[in-house]
Amino acid sequence: MPASTPQELKELFAHSLRLLTEARVEEWVDLFTEDGVLEFPYPAWGFPGQMQGREQLLAQMTLFGQQLKAEFSAPEFYTATEDGLVIAHYTADCTLLATGGEYHQTYLSVVRFENGKIKHFQDFWNPWLLMEAAGGELAWKQALQAVTGASQG
Repeated sequence: MPASTPQELKELFAHSLRLLTEARVEEWVDLFTEDGVLEFPYPAWGFPGQMQGREQLLAQMTLFGQQLKAEFSAPEFYTATEDGLVIAHYTADCTLLATGGEYHQTYLSVVRFENGKIKHFQDFWNPWLLMEAAGGELAWKQALQAVTGASQG
């Protein structure tokens, strides 16, 4: 039976963070509805602000698992409601696998569940910390351009 109580949704959200910590990206994507959305209102330069559907989620988040090790904390929940809204605050100690650059990130996530699946995951975080760990904005852009062919803006 799909998760539906506020406590079940909290447990599902915490489970999603454990999957990301373990780089189990396919299992993480399976937590989403077929048309689920992952939104970063403040994306790092060169990364999309929104992905929709499991195919896009898997493509983008596979890069996450290949390029970043993140140890997520247990979330602090601001709310979890019967109609599927979860708002959580948590942190992560992160390491860029290519360079060894480390940083500490704080997140605030607003997640909408539908029938026990993630429908919309809005993730607020500071992309500057990631870019700084990569050696600064210019180094980040150069590295990303080398990997993706993206032009600098």
